[in-house]
Order: sequence, then structure tokens, then C-alpha cells
Amino acid sequence: MQSTEPTQSTDRTSLNLAVLCHLLGLAGIIVPFGHILGPLVLWLIKKNEYPLVDDQGKESLNFQISVTLYAIIPTLLTFVLIGIPLLFVLGILDIIFIIKAAMAAGNGIAYRYPFNLRLVK
Repeated sequence: MQSTEPTQSTDRTSLNLAVLCHLLGLAGIIVPFGHILGPLVLWLIKKNEYPLVDDQGKESLNFQISVTLYAIIPTLLTFVLIGIPLLFVLGILDIIFIIKAAMAAGNGIAYRYPFNLRLVK
């Protein structure tokens, strides 16, 4: 879930970029696959400069990929109408966890999403 240990790098730029890694997960609301592309691009650009951005960028990217994979089954179940509320709940949980992660990263805490598949190492 969430680590309570502050990370090594706590300068303001590093914290802001770590927060942005999480908040870019909301880009999928506007841009198709933006929830994956946003954190991916920021992480690829800044991972070598800031250890916190490297850690939180991977965490955010893994979570957004996980949510996308988790959405496949409810999407298939929309044909029997049970998938619609499941997709709604998944979307709400996505937003809640993104906000919690962004708040933790803003405080220099390395957040760990629950139910996250660690695909990008």
C-alpha cells in the first residue's frame, strides 16, 4: 500500500514531478490511452535525474496498466449489464487511488498502489 518512509530526494522539483506522474493518470479521461502515455513519457524523460520520479513514475505506470487490464472483464460483461456498474466502480477507485498517491508523493512518501501488477521494473 503506502510506505511511510520519506524518500532520499525531497527537493521541490522532484516532489512536483512525482505528483505529476500520478496526476497524469487522469489524462485518460481526455486522451485515449493518455493514462498510460502521460506517466510513461514523464518517467522516461526524468527517471535518470530524480530517483523519486523513477520510483513513482514506474508505480503510476504499473497501476495504469493494471487498471486497463482489470477493465477488460467488466467491459466484456457490459453485454449482460453487470459490467457497467463494475466499470463505474473501477473508475472511481482509480481516481481515489491517484489522488491518494499524488498527495503522498507531494509529501515525499513513496506510495504503493494496492492490487498493482509490477510489470515495469
